[in-house]
Formats: sequence, C-alpha cells, structure tokens
Amino acid sequence: MSRTAYDILRRPVITEKATLLREEHNAVVFEVDTRATKAEIKQAVEKAFQVKVEGVRTSIVRGKKARVGRSVGRRKNWKKAYVTLREGDTIDFFEGV
Repeated sequence: MSRTAYDILRRPVITEKATLLREEHNAVVFEVDTRATKAEIKQAVEKAFQVKVEGVRTSIVRGKKARVGRSVGRRKNWKKAYVTLREGDTIDFFEGV
C-alpha cells in the first residue's frame, strides 16, 4: 500500500521552540506518522513543499496522563520530526498573516 506525503506528514508543530529552530537553523518541525522512516519523511517534505532536505531527526513524544472526571487515562504517543532544509529554502505556514 503506497502512502502519500499527506499520510506521512500529519501537521506542522508551531511552538516557540519550533519558531526559534526555523529562524536560527532553517529547520521545520512536523508531527508525522509513527511508522514513518526518516527517508519517507524526507521524500514527503520534498514532494509536498518543493524544497531540498538536508537532514531529518526524529523523536517519540510520550503521551501525557489525562483525566476526565474520576477516570485517568493517557494520550497517545506521537512522533516528531525535525527537518533541516537546504540554505535558501523555506516553508512558510503563515504567508498572509
């Protein structure tokens, strides 16, 4: 079964740390499918945004404990990908803002 770039890339992570990484190191942070490999992530970003990727680093983010009333559960674990772009390439999520 072939997965598209949008099956692998779930959403961009927009946080203060991610913004600093984009400004200082030309890196973008995405939430990705937990089964996705670094090579698949690289291909998906290059295909979806027409940029060149220099490197991909990944980490698994543990789900937090969550309460609803008396019952205690856990959020799902998710995978985060730090994608370093080639010098001169950028991805803007807020172009018109």
